[in-house]
Amino acid sequence: MPAKRLSMRKIKEILRLKNEVGLSVRQIAKSCSVGKSAVHEYLSRASAAGLSWPLEDSMDETSLQRVLFSSNLQVPSSKRPLPVWADIHTELRSKKNVTLTLLWEEYKACHPKDGYQYSQFCERYGKWKGILDVCMRQEHRAGEKMFIDYCGQTVSVVNPETGEIREAEIFVAVLGASNYTFSEATWSQSLPDWIASHQRAFVYFNGVTELLIPDNLKSGVNKACRYEPDLNPTYQDMASHYGTAVIPARVRKPRDKAKVEAGVLLVERWILAVLRNRTFFSLSELNGAIEELLGRLNAKQFKKLPGSRRSQYEVLDRPALKPLPFLHYEYAEWKNTKAGIDYHIEVYRHYYSVPYQLAQRKLNVRITASIIEVFHKGKRVASHCRSYMRGKHTTVPEHMPRSHREYLKWTPERLLGWASKTGPSTEKLAGVIMRSRPHPQQGFRSILGILRLTKTYDEKRVDAACLRALDIGSHSYKSVASILKNNLESNPLQSKLIEHKPIDHPNIRGSRYYSTLKGETDAYTSNS
Repeated sequence: MPAKRLSMRKIKEILRLKNEVGLSVRQIAKSCSVGKSAVHEYLSRASAAGLSWPLEDSMDETSLQRVLFSSNLQVPSSKRPLPVWADIHTELRSKKNVTLTLLWEEYKACHPKDGYQYSQFCERYGKWKGILDVCMRQEHRAGEKMFIDYCGQTVSVVNPETGEIREAEIFVAVLGASNYTFSEATWSQSLPDWIASHQRAFVYFNGVTELLIPDNLKSGVNKACRYEPDLNPTYQDMASHYGTAVIPARVRKPRDKAKVEAGVLLVERWILAVLRNRTFFSLSELNGAIEELLGRLNAKQFKKLPGSRRSQYEVLDRPALKPLPFLHYEYAEWKNTKAGIDYHIEVYRHYYSVPYQLAQRKLNVRITASIIEVFHKGKRVASHCRSYMRGKHTTVPEHMPRSHREYLKWTPERLLGWASKTGPSTEKLAGVIMRSRPHPQQGFRSILGILRLTKTYDEKRVDAACLRALDIGSHSYKSVASILKNNLESNPLQSKLIEHKPIDHPNIRGSRYYSTLKGETDAYTSNS
């Protein structure tokens, strides 16, 4: 078993690249940023467990882990015969679709008991190959690789209204076999522009290659490493949608991306240099000029080879490319988060619910322009329509505990409406109780208790008891229950709640007298 167990997400990606994309172990190792021995280990375990691809819908990460690691693989350690490495090397170079895995299986068929296992077979072949001090020209199979990079040179675009100058980045993609080239201008090298440029390149090529070979750009590779670069989850998600795999170029290994380096140079010489004296006022105008010159570049005849990039593309790459998927890829960002104690996660200042059992658990969130998807151990546990209202909550009732769901049925308006059916004093007391609490919901329990007293006492008595509770300033369920229990609701109220009629007597002038007197005084003052 490998020294460090991989995450279930990477193991599933290994199985996908092997069974769906058909990559070799070496290619899978580069794409997933793991060792070749680890790839072979997990493929062997999947084969021994009888797993088929695609995995069953019920196979979540926990089930997959249990199936793969239920038993340990036994590796024989006896003395084994060596294959003829020169023949192996010749087969790999000259035969299309021949992989080291296939050659190992043929070797193992001849030596089933004492033959080397795959990891040792590859390691010994690598040592033998290392003694060859030969720098060979790379041969690229049709439809196999698309190389991606940005030009070091930018193009200025002038805002016609403000005169502000903004620099546009130049994206370049080149097919390995035909050198057929795509290029366009974007405002940045950020992740959204990076993904969108890939999509437009696929449309321009009218298909998808087996592999994508980007430079170690931050948008595509989270952590640049010569041996195990870590891919951006969004970039990996896009590759999965298009049925391709990503193998970033190694750090400080220019020959890994020689095709696109040459493509960048050609774009700078035959497109950007031609446009050097032109002034552009919009990105669309710049891309229109690039598209025109790009057609000329691809139609330009080779100097040392027959045909052009376009003719080679029609013969080699186009028939071998994978078809574009029926559904257009929707840009999605991935975020690692943790559900709060209120079983909600935060995405751009909006809060979305997850099943309450996942409170304070680590989760993965897939964010698109319209959908928020939440995953736990690779299994989708929640899906919401995206909301752009900050500080608000989107809650699915099924995600809540039963007690919380019942609690949400009660609102201040509903309680006041129910209290008004008992009587005006009951409604008034309910309002006073809710206003006396920091949050109205904190008074719900007391109000519900008062309303339930109508099951024991007559509604008129309950309403009279609420009036007396208001009179004595005791706003609680216990006070109303005590009044009813001791038959105090019929006692006279205190004077502060009794409405007194004004006394009619000739010696009492009343308020009108003083207002009339004030008016006469003001008139006298003004006349004087």
